Formats: sequence, structure tokens, C-alpha cells
Amino acid sequence: MDDAYDGPILEIDNLSISFFTRLREIPAVMDFSVSVRPGEAVGLVGESGCGKSTVALGVMQDLGVNGRVVGGTIRFKGRDLGAMSDGELRAIRGSEIAMIYQEPMASLNPAMRIGQQLMEVPMIHEGIGAKEARARALQVVTDVKLPDPERILKAFPHQLSGGQQQRIVIAMALMSKPALLILDEPTTALDVTVEAAIVELVRDLGKKYGTSMLFISHNLGLVLETCDKICVMYSGEAVERGSIGDVFDSMRHPYTQALFRSIPLPGADKTARPLKAIPGNFPLPHERPPGCNFGPRCDYFEAGRCDVQDIPMAPVTGDAAHTTRCLRHDEIDWHADYGAGTQNTKGEIGRTVLKVQDLKKYYEVAASALFGRGERKVVKANETLSFEARESETLAIVGESGCGKSTLAKVLLGLETATSGTILLDDREIQNTAIEKRGARTIADVQMVFQNPFDTLNPSMTVGRQITRALEVFGIGDSNAARRERMLTLLDLVKLPRAFADRMPRQLSGGQKQRVGIARAFAGGARIVVADEPVSALDVSVQAAVTDLLMEIQREEKTTLLFISHDLSIVRYLSDRVLVMYLGHVVEIGTTDQVFAPPYHPYTEALLSAVPIADTTVEKAHIVLEGDIPSAMNPPTGCPFQTRCRWKSMVPDDLCDREVPPRRTIADGHEIKCHLADAQFQQMEPVIRTAAE
Repeated sequence: MDDAYDGPILEIDNLSISFFTRLREIPAVMDFSVSVRPGEAVGLVGESGCGKSTVALGVMQDLGVNGRVVGGTIRFKGRDLGAMSDGELRAIRGSEIAMIYQEPMASLNPAMRIGQQLMEVPMIHEGIGAKEARARALQVVTDVKLPDPERILKAFPHQLSGGQQQRIVIAMALMSKPALLILDEPTTALDVTVEAAIVELVRDLGKKYGTSMLFISHNLGLVLETCDKICVMYSGEAVERGSIGDVFDSMRHPYTQALFRSIPLPGADKTARPLKAIPGNFPLPHERPPGCNFGPRCDYFEAGRCDVQDIPMAPVTGDAAHTTRCLRHDEIDWHADYGAGTQNTKGEIGRTVLKVQDLKKYYEVAASALFGRGERKVVKANETLSFEARESETLAIVGESGCGKSTLAKVLLGLETATSGTILLDDREIQNTAIEKRGARTIADVQMVFQNPFDTLNPSMTVGRQITRALEVFGIGDSNAARRERMLTLLDLVKLPRAFADRMPRQLSGGQKQRVGIARAFAGGARIVVADEPVSALDVSVQAAVTDLLMEIQREEKTTLLFISHDLSIVRYLSDRVLVMYLGHVVEIGTTDQVFAPPYHPYTEALLSAVPIADTTVEKAHIVLEGDIPSAMNPPTGCPFQTRCRWKSMVPDDLCDREVPPRRTIADGHEIKCHLADAQFQQMEPVIRTAAE
């Protein structure tokens, strides 16, 4: 390659990619153009199925047996990738162009030590010796900020956490100092704090190595924090391209606007200013409408004009670098306020439905998981949890993976029984009653909406049968006809057509499956619904519709919602109160306004700083947590958070190392478990500020 080359590193021009089945040609990407200059990061955003990953696989020339480039060109450093031989492509892949995938374990060989896997890259691509390759592996493992690099090189992938695995995959991609790095949703499976550290790492390494990046994501906040330019895709086409400032502050395509209206930015409010879901559904590749692909879902659609011809990308008036695929972009009032007319009534919060007091859940496990013999250790999954939840209230439970959120949910549902403490449901103790011993009423009273709608439905039962089965278990309805009528009413409740009763789960989209899961949870008139990350597997446009639906049903049914999530943007929008968990402890609890404003628990402060916010007017304090969460099998002494706390040095006499802090009342209903003095709490600055503040 010519190191003196100073044009775009990647230049995609009018690219069209199709997949060929026995029945038809399915166009996946049409007329797509984007360029990435040296040292530049370009974000590619859009819903699932819009063609983002297909573009990345096209760049890698890895479209499989039935995928083909049917038009346009992909040039890397001025050379046409489509015209290269297999040998030339092999020489470029992994050395000049590297790709980081969504699931890190899919990129690592489980039978090889990390050091060997890293050393392979330069040894194969550059022909360097083992000694030099090992020195370089040690350097990149240090660069990606992993502790004890020597130990990491000797470890196998399964001995690392998800965040550490993803750092290794990034290190592997950087081993040969590639000119172009493609990142395909690299942080989707990671905790928000780990995500923040990975994003900062990618940004810093991009600067250090001068690497250009194509960053594929559906998270607009992440793109804002990592990229210089953005390209928005919809149904196989680029619909808007420009700098981050142009697109975020002066968007000129209705789909971009609709995306921003469906995500909970600061200022969104579930009653006064609810999110606006995008109407209709994403078109299937072989059923795209004539003219504008977004036309059937667009607020500004004009029949006889928007549906007549293919619409080309055109420059926005006054800014040649900002382009849009909208015929009406000069006519639309982009600053019109959409929220003024839509207001929801606020549900009246009633009496206490659930009371948890000093709840502990411990597991005894073998110290050697491989053989299950010898010394046994105790995992303290939940440690003296105390809180209340009231009728019609949304209580959010937040924290990183491994903090005990899901264990608490299992105990509430009766899938596990408590080690000690009490759980009162309408004044009935349920902590020691396993689900098989609970009566139909108690089972119906505490229901769950799961994270992944794809795994929670029986693939061999129709939608109607799955809801009817829940009604039978709950003892609702005195005849099949009565149960069928209740099932159809539940489909109405979750805004699904009644005809869906006869459909199989495979015929539904992710958002539709999640609605069926919600219908099933509410089938027995649940008093409490535990929603475990119910929208994290869904596209942002579908998230808005599903969260709005949950709120609407809650208002009608007066249900208590326990909303488990690590997405603090959606928590701020939805919840009335927030409970923050860390390593089995409740470290902070209060109203949403109290938890999102100082004083904070130091862990809450770090969580808030980690949340990517898709708003250029927001300024955030920069707090990146060092190290991983300690193991619940071997927790630190004293305060559970002391190994990662930036305020620890403010507390005298090693108190944080020695004693678990007491829960202290900061204000009415606001409690924090921390040793910091009142004066130090008063010094805390807001983590998130908007331009108006």
C-alpha cells in the first residue's frame, strides 16, 4: 500500500448489494455512498434490518454464497476491493482493514490462550518472529488498559469478563495497526460503565494509531461521543449524511427526526412530554413502497409527489457537506414543537403493595466449579435489601451485571426462596414460598416481562393459545369462550390486531413478540410486574412504543412496575423512584429527581456519567470507573464499592475498608449507603448539565 496516499481511506460510491434466494433477488442495500477520511470516525446508524452490517460485510468482501455487489464500488485507499484477487484481499483483511463484532466470544478461540491469539495476527500478516509478536501483544494489552497484562496473555477467553473479552478483540484488531477499523455494535452486550470505558478506549486508540473508523450502532448517544460524521440508514438506503453537528442540530430528514423523538433525551417526561413512537412497521426488503421508502410512516408524506419516483440524495441548501434523501426538506418546519398537544394523565400512586425488609439471598457453591468438590464458598447475591413499592408506581432497579437485580426478581417470583428477611405482598409473606407451592392468585399477582422476547414464547404454540394458557393457569374465565374473549381483549390492550391470535411467534417482529409477553404478564390482573430490561433487545423506535404501552396499561390496571434496567435515560423518563444496586447492596434509593441530582452515591455518580446522551447541548462530568466489579463470592471488606470509588481518599481512618456504611437519610425518601460526610455530599456537582442550566 502507498503510505503517501492522502485521499479517503474508504470510499463507497452508489453501492448496491442483493441476496439471491431460489424465489427472488432481495435488495439489501441500494445506492449507498459514504467516505471515511484518514483519522476520521464515521457513525452508521439505523434500525435492525436497515443494511448497516451488510455494508460492513461488503467492505470486508464477506457476503457469503448468496450475497453479491450488484452495483457501485468500494474503494480502499483508492483501490477497488471488488477487483482484487482472494490473495490480495487476504493480505488486506486483518492487517489493513480490521473488524470488531458485536459478540466478543464469537471472535475468540476458546481453546487458545489470549497471548497466542494476539501473536498470530502480526506473525501471519507481517511475518515477524514470535519474540517481537509477543512484545507487541504485551503492548496492545497494556494499551487497552487491562490489568496485569502478563496474566491476561496466559489466560483463556472464558477466564475473562465480557468487557475484558471485548478489549482483547479490540487489541487483536489493532495488532497490525490497521488503516480502517469497522466496529459493528461493539458494546451492545456490555454494561453501561464498561461501555463508557470501551468507547473512551476506542476514541483514544483511534487518535494514537491514526486509525479511521466506521462505527455501526443504533445508539445515537454513542455515535455522538465517538464520531466526527454520521450517516443515517433506513431500509437499505442512506437517508441523511453530514457532520455530527449538522445532523444532530439541523436534521433534514423525517426519519432522523422521528428517531430523535423516540429516544428519552433530558426534558422528556412520560406525562407532560411523552416519547413519540414511529407509526407503522419497517418494510420488508421485497415489499418496499414506491418512491420514498419512509413515505408510509412519514408525518410529511405528500401523495403524488413522494411516491412517484426514486428519490436521490441531495445537498441541504447552504451546506454542500450535509445531504438528505427528502424532496420536501426545504418546506418542513424542523423546529415545530411536537410535544405540545400530547399529554398523558398522571397515575395516582396508592398504598404500599410490596414491602421488602432486610432481604438476603445467599448461594453456596463449590470453590472449584470444574469438579464440584472440596471447599465451598458463599455467594452473597442480595445483602439486606429493604424497600417498598406502591400501587401505580414505577420503581426502577439499576446497576451493573452481577449486582443482584435478577436474583431479587427470582425471589419475588418464587423461582428462588429467601435466605432471610421478609417480603410482604399485600401483607402476605411470600419470601419462603417457592413458585410450585404458590396459589394461582399469588402467581398471577407477581408476573414478569423478560428481556429477550425471542426466547420467552413457545415456538410451536399460536399467540392466542399462549395467552389462553396463562388464563387457564391463573384460573380466569369459566369457559373456553370466556377465556378466548379475555385473550382477544388482552390483544386489544397491547395494541395488536385480533388476527394475531392465530399467528405463530416466528411470524412476529421483536416488538410484536414483546407485546405478546406483556399481554401474558397482565393476563391475570397482576398487582406487580417485574420488567427485566424489557426494551433493551428492541430498536429505539420500537422501544418508545413498548414503554408507552407499559405506561398506558399501568395507568388502567393500577399495576406496580419494577423496572430493571441499566439504561438510565429510559429510567429517568419512566420511573417515579429509583433503587441503585451494587454487589447485592442497595446503595441509593429516592425519587427520580433526587437520584438524578446531587448529592449522589459515588456509584450513582459514575453510572450517570457513563450514559451516552444524544444531545449536543448536554455536558457531562467525565468519570470512568477503574477495574471490574468484584466477585460476589469474594466481596471486598467494608464498603462494597470501595475498590472503585474516587471519593474514598476523603474518608479518614480506612473506614471504607473496615465497615459497611449505614443507610443515611439525605432528604425525605432519599437514602444513601456511604461513609462520606454531609459537607462532602454538599460539594458534589451535577454530572449532567444542559445548556440552559
